[in-house]
Amino acid sequence: MRVGVHINRFDHPGGGPVLGAELAAAGTAAEAAQVAWLSVMDHYFQMEFNDRAEDPMLEAYTTLGFLAAHTSTVRLGALVTGVTYRHPGLLAKIATTLDVLSGGRATLGIGAAWYDREHEGLGVPFPPLAERFERLEETLRICLQMWDPAANGPFEGEHHRLAETLCVPAPVSSPHPEIMIGGGGEKKTLRLVAEYGDACNLFATSPEEVTHKLDVLRGHCDTVGRDYDEIRKTVAYTGEPATEGDLDAFTRDITGYTKLGIDTVILAPRIGAPAEWIERFVAPAVQRLAGLD
Repeated sequence: MRVGVHINRFDHPGGGPVLGAELAAAGTAAEAAQVAWLSVMDHYFQMEFNDRAEDPMLEAYTTLGFLAAHTSTVRLGALVTGVTYRHPGLLAKIATTLDVLSGGRATLGIGAAWYDREHEGLGVPFPPLAERFERLEETLRICLQMWDPAANGPFEGEHHRLAETLCVPAPVSSPHPEIMIGGGGEKKTLRLVAEYGDACNLFATSPEEVTHKLDVLRGHCDTVGRDYDEIRKTVAYTGEPATEGDLDAFTRDITGYTKLGIDTVILAPRIGAPAEWIERFVAPAVQRLAGLD
């Protein structure tokens, strides 16, 4: 099992002036630790359950572009892009740009979006959930069409209409950047994973719950004729042992997931200065989990 790092706090004691240097150091530390994945949130306000909406937050794709310039091997993505924040054609171009400039290391992590306060605060339309899922599926179809050089033409959907799906230069990744769909909704989200996803991301709630979600995903794959084993499975771990640096407790928490076919456990600590934490905790965690396989 591999280890990923999800940077979700930007409240470094040094404030905004030091965030660039801190993120550059985090990228260097992640690669030295042989971390497989490095991600940030796609939010404009800090999530309230992470403390306060008024806490510091950076725009996701600008930050990922910065991290691309300070890394060379780690896979990069948003965990996950809110479908409401960017027009699908522009999102496909943004993800393609990250893929090109990172040398083929971009993942388009995407979901239906949820943070209503953020939408209302910044004047972003926040449709009902059913419509957001419709828009999510259209966005996935648009991205795949834009990443097909033979398919430059119109797209006619219920919510989006494009006269051209021109995307040059093409992605470096072949056949296209990885698509990771986040969430464990059993009727819609996991069906979209089966139809369009190259990877899924679930919460590490318990091995039993994740087993159930994967069984549901397998059922959707059977329905649509998709090879379940083609889909990369990841889980997001937010347990206190990662934040507190308790490697033994973390290992006990993760051991139950090792037989489920999970490719990567993504650690999401509530830490505003991640570089030192990656060196101190994540590097030994990478070695510890490699030994559990």
